[in-house]
Amino acid sequence: MQSTMQDAPLLISGIIRHGEYVYSEKKVFTVTPDGVEEATFFQVAKRAEQLAAALTKLGVQSGDRVGSFMWNNQAHMEAYIAVPCMGAVLHTLNIRLFPEQLAFIINHAGDSVIIVDASLAPVFAKVRDQIPSVKHIILHGKDESGLLGETIDYETFLTSEPAGFEWPILDERSAAIMCYTSGTTGNPKGVVYSHRSTWLHSMASTTTNSIGLSERDRCLLIVPMFHVNAWGAAYTAFFAGTELIMPQMYLQGEAIVKMIKELRPTISLGVPTIWNDVLRVTQNAPDADLSSLRGIVAGGAAVPRVMIEAFRDRFGIDVIQGWGMTETSPLAAVSIPPSGTPDDLAIDYRVKAGRVVAGVEVRITDEDGTVLARDGKTVGEFEIRGPWVTASYYGVDDPERFHDGWLRTGDIGSMDAEGFMTISDRSKDVIKSGGEWISSVDLEGTIMAHPAIFEAAVIAVPDERWDERPLCCVVLRPDASASAEELREFLSSRVAKWWLPERWAFIESVPKTSVGKFDKKVLRAKYAEDDLPYETLD
Repeated sequence: MQSTMQDAPLLISGIIRHGEYVYSEKKVFTVTPDGVEEATFFQVAKRAEQLAAALTKLGVQSGDRVGSFMWNNQAHMEAYIAVPCMGAVLHTLNIRLFPEQLAFIINHAGDSVIIVDASLAPVFAKVRDQIPSVKHIILHGKDESGLLGETIDYETFLTSEPAGFEWPILDERSAAIMCYTSGTTGNPKGVVYSHRSTWLHSMASTTTNSIGLSERDRCLLIVPMFHVNAWGAAYTAFFAGTELIMPQMYLQGEAIVKMIKELRPTISLGVPTIWNDVLRVTQNAPDADLSSLRGIVAGGAAVPRVMIEAFRDRFGIDVIQGWGMTETSPLAAVSIPPSGTPDDLAIDYRVKAGRVVAGVEVRITDEDGTVLARDGKTVGEFEIRGPWVTASYYGVDDPERFHDGWLRTGDIGSMDAEGFMTISDRSKDVIKSGGEWISSVDLEGTIMAHPAIFEAAVIAVPDERWDERPLCCVVLRPDASASAEELREFLSSRVAKWWLPERWAFIESVPKTSVGKFDKKVLRAKYAEDDLPYETLD
């Protein structure tokens, strides 16, 4: 069959060319200690061409892995463009991993060059002597410590080459980006995204049935660029003409509230722990101005109903809950109520994990693989497939996760006939008590509705009579108080009687993973080591 224009490959370079010329004056803002730096899409794209030329002269070839150990900033965006568009593979490194895990993924991926933000040099120095594949370190910013030994200055390196690098025509199925899971069980596993999957994921992110990014938006990108390509928003921005605000290391509630007031984003992406901190700050700041936001996107963990209600009632802001995984690029489902839903019922949809996005298919199965009914009641494990869902891990066989062309997600829940997913728990977190399931997610969300509670995490602990029972770990708000008896009484009218926890621990903070999720494995380990004091009610 004769080749036509319809056979042209879907490449990241095509996304960038579109943003560079159609939205040339749109801007990337980077928050720094000295103020806010700005650059247009056109300028960022041209600097990316210079970076690609310099990397080529350094010896980086097609398929080589170039790592980034960086905050969300303009230079990171330049690497996002230059590395995959030149045919190499960008490996975004999680800056919060333990040194042994960081060294593992660099060596496993075979990174040859790594770009490091100078402020992170002391962190990266801990693995410098454990990564033999790395030939060059490019340092972005000034670092007088010398901890990394011989490095290449990013700005000198980039500006030594002219713009005008010609992006090659690549196979759209070739690797563009790789990202490792956060390693909550065992070593992190590598997921590789192709040019084609990235292109299609970007397009899906612009639909109004998903996040709906457009040229009318300015996005405060809080979710790290090392975590699932910043949920795809970096490339979608050039696809849709959405301006980007890069917060770098300023991720505390106070700093974020200030950014929203001064830089006026229309949408922002971040994990629920971030948004909980924003609510904390605004409670004591009556002049907090969030009026520019049309919505916030929260994902990575279940969003409590009380949080969705707080943003709606206090600020008129919709919380858009998203569900996905590193393995799914991550967009898979978004919690937007169906057309015509009365206002008083909308929140019942927003607390769900989301409605399946066009482009992916989701089903629920029982333990033997039987496909279960989509009736909103039957509970099983979610499985997913689609053009931006990975079919395997990089260099690792894991047949337990992949079968019959479907990815087993490890998430347990139900799905209704309209495609809305309700997640009860992660398979490793669900509590099996007396032969029945208790959802730690539902318990946490309900407990956090108590006015004295800032955070809550529920884990399963052994029980002689019931096999497992819930242990509720709570963090009180500053200047607030509540007893275990009071909290259980609060729950008693809101959950089934046999769900009510007997064991309660009052802790200073809930441990977090490297991407800001509750780290329940730390709590389980503390319990196993008798290092988690708790009280037991009758």
